[in-house]
Amino acid sequence: MMELDALNAAQAEAAIHSDGPLLVFAGAGSGKTRVITYRIANLLATLRVPPYRILAVTFTNKAARELQSRLTALAGPDVTRDLWTGTFHSVCARLLRRYHAAAGLDPRFSIYDDSDQKAVMKRVLDDLGLDERAMPPRYALGRIHAEKREGRGPDDFDPSLGFDSALRDVFRGYQEALTRAGALDFEDLLLEAMRLAENPDSPAGAELRRRFDYVLVDEFQDTNTTQYRLVSALIAHTRNLCVVGDDDQSIYRWRGADVRIIRGFRRDFPDAKVVKLEQNYRSTGNIVRAALAVIEPARSREPKELWTAEPPGDPVRVIAAGSERDEAQHVVHTVRREVARGTSPRDMAVFYRVHAQSRVLEEALRSANIAYQIVGGMKFFERAEVKDVLAYLRLIDNPKSDADLLRVINVPARGIGDKTVAHVLDVAATNTLSAANALGLAAQDELLGTGPRRRLAAFRELLLELVAAGRELSPHALADLVLERSGYRERLRQDNSAESDARLENLAELLGSIAEYEEQAERLGESPTLTGYLERVSLVAAVDALEDTPAINLMTVHSAKGLEFSVVFLTGMEEEVFPYKGLDGAEPEELDEERRLAYVAVTRARKRLYISHAGARTLFGQTRYLEPSRFLRNLPQDVVTREYAHGSSYGSRAPSVPSPAKRPPPRREFTPGERIIDHSVFDDVASENHSALRPGSHVLHRRFGRGTVLQVEAGAAPTVLASFPGIGTKRIRAEFLEPG
Repeated sequence: MMELDALNAAQAEAAIHSDGPLLVFAGAGSGKTRVITYRIANLLATLRVPPYRILAVTFTNKAARELQSRLTALAGPDVTRDLWTGTFHSVCARLLRRYHAAAGLDPRFSIYDDSDQKAVMKRVLDDLGLDERAMPPRYALGRIHAEKREGRGPDDFDPSLGFDSALRDVFRGYQEALTRAGALDFEDLLLEAMRLAENPDSPAGAELRRRFDYVLVDEFQDTNTTQYRLVSALIAHTRNLCVVGDDDQSIYRWRGADVRIIRGFRRDFPDAKVVKLEQNYRSTGNIVRAALAVIEPARSREPKELWTAEPPGDPVRVIAAGSERDEAQHVVHTVRREVARGTSPRDMAVFYRVHAQSRVLEEALRSANIAYQIVGGMKFFERAEVKDVLAYLRLIDNPKSDADLLRVINVPARGIGDKTVAHVLDVAATNTLSAANALGLAAQDELLGTGPRRRLAAFRELLLELVAAGRELSPHALADLVLERSGYRERLRQDNSAESDARLENLAELLGSIAEYEEQAERLGESPTLTGYLERVSLVAAVDALEDTPAINLMTVHSAKGLEFSVVFLTGMEEEVFPYKGLDGAEPEELDEERRLAYVAVTRARKRLYISHAGARTLFGQTRYLEPSRFLRNLPQDVVTREYAHGSSYGSRAPSVPSPAKRPPPRREFTPGERIIDHSVFDDVASENHSALRPGSHVLHRRFGRGTVLQVEAGAAPTVLASFPGIGTKRIRAEFLEPG
């Protein structure tokens, strides 16, 4: 048996459990990753389970890498190399590529991200003659994804669920479009794997059900019905299912997580062994007591008594601010104070309930020349130029992918207009072909003029050349060839602007990412493939993009799950903000989830926690006077201090009525060595269509300074025509402008 001296009694009890179902309730900071690591190591060393018979599922790539790293240190690389570890999506993608024939899939199926799905949905709605105002693409996709998370497809029509016939037709059209494109969305990865594992008549399904002897699921409180059915099918023959989670940290109901699954585990497995990890190793005593006080009033929860042997530490500071700008200045002031006492910027985080709250915080940090990074804002792989090149690569890997062809057919501009593209799609629909396969027919169609036919033929030849090269070249060499032969790199060089320089740097970073993938694959004895790289990119999560840099971390509380910092600023703790929009009169589970979200926020802090609320806050263009969050009333008086943002006592005077918000100063340039990794100046609503930019509004540009918007051109990458004093009129992508 392995040495278990590093574990406490409860952790050791879970680690040495051998056969049968195991439910581990792991409180925040209680060492659940250590338990999972030692449990797998014990299965390998004591029970001699072959590593390829063990599956460990996590919810982020970051957590999967951490688990693999710890296991390698504990058991050695030769033993752990054959373990199956990864996220639900990555594991399902791997299984579906292995059993693609049984699942009725192309082995090179594409994985469509949110923007791809939206593009497909818009075409489906157009084909069905449905107005996007009556059936918004985002709404339709949300309803469809919710059905898939419950294990239902377009034929599982149930009017009682509010799924009307129009939505059913949209669902069916969407799935047919994905099938024609040889593509799956994220929910399909789980759904198709579940269907295969549950299929009693499939030999491949029977093989899959006996592939693993032990299955471990981390963050079990975040599972949905499809995921639970999948793992249940995989362990039906052994019942060796170990689930680790905390119902107090279930915060993803809006994306399908069902907290009832972890709470009902003992109903489904009456003989399950239950272990509770209640000792917190992360936070000081005051922070732990504050967290427990916030979560205890929840209407429904598994009883747990979080405790710590750590000293009380600094009190939790609750700061009252007059407005969101006062709050932001408090954050700036305290960040400087923390840096002066030796806290690294990378070990500090500022949390908020919704993305829109970040704008004022970012303005204050920029004005103070404090570098920061946004976690969950625009990520590297979401940048337009990166997505363009990835679309070329995905089209090479899977020429049936219409969404990718439509993205690149005129990128860079090659004179193929919307009417020509519409004609290609008509030819494809008439002949039941993918758009790529319809190019040849369209290029010979006399209904098109000579110029459009010539340009279509040239693009088709380019595509054929790149597909042929894809059979010979490495992913890195192929991406480099795409940049060269498509003219994308040269077009950016000719542009010779600040934007084009930044894009060229991003494309160089993309090539570096591909080279890094190839090196990692070769170290593991695997052959790097284009399919493998594209799959890896498709499954990157926001937390996975978190960089280890000397910058303050800004993020929503949802993005903070799984992270920890020495110092945490929890901002916007007011009614109607947190809990969001009040929730009086809402169903109790909604308020419970907001309470769990507050609990998650508090438990991210190790040493010091600053909680702030404003008397007035302008959000989404509307100023409101707000009461402090009800959650603050639950904090024990002996673990908190209450004060004003500018140092006066919390109770010595009533909060002053804030003066009207002033326009923030223009963005200042950083001194050498300071870095902004990413920033997002639009809220969740405005970021969709850049509605913050309109004719007559002022904007700031890094190179041209302050200008006036003349025209906004909508599209996948909205463009702004703006006038800059002394420079003239410039056409600029909206993503490179800030409200000014």
